[in-house]
Amino acid sequence: MTVLYEDNHIIIVNKQSGEIVQGDKTGDRPLSELVKDYLKEKYHKPGAVFLGVTHRLDRPVSGLVVFARTSKALSRLNKMFAVGQVHKTYWAITPLTHRKGQGESLTHWLVRNEKQNKSYAYDHEVPGSKKAVLSYRVIGHSDRYQLLEVQLMTGRHHQIRCQLAAIGMPIKGDLKYGAPRSNPDGSISLLSRRVAFTHPVSGAQISVEAPLPDDPLWQAFK
Repeated sequence: MTVLYEDNHIIIVNKQSGEIVQGDKTGDRPLSELVKDYLKEKYHKPGAVFLGVTHRLDRPVSGLVVFARTSKALSRLNKMFAVGQVHKTYWAITPLTHRKGQGESLTHWLVRNEKQNKSYAYDHEVPGSKKAVLSYRVIGHSDRYQLLEVQLMTGRHHQIRCQLAAIGMPIKGDLKYGAPRSNPDGSISLLSRRVAFTHPVSGAQISVEAPLPDDPLWQAFK
């Protein structure tokens, strides 16, 4: 866990692939508990440490996670995330299909299957579906892969993974959504790269960028 920004009200950390943000049925120790340990030790807090989870990243995804250190920040950040006032930029590596600079907006209707922990994309509204919108552009490529910059307009379950797979561009390593093979470390090549928002308490402009994963392909795009 690496802390990239910290003040009295919020803390932003760089999540590694394989870590879970919040506790789940696996029983694995989540990132939220590691952050609490960090704060308890750094500030010599004698009792329980408050930490609010404002959003999540899928387990195989790496990058920025924003936590609230106070109830005031948590309440305000939750509202900001709900109305799209927190701007998140993702980078994704997919098979080479476009030329640099090309991109488009994608709109699908996603249906979540809880048992499979998977979403399915439709090009029209169906029962139980939620509208999902994102935009992407190609910002780099190698002989076999391309690097996409993705902006989310909605926040749906597995949205980027599902929508890119629906147009024939599954994220590298994402077996669940059609990638032909896994990454050696079990990650998928999706990074929460940048987050920008107005500080919920001070009103300052916050912009934080995650480092690229320590992987030869990611580093080649650097």
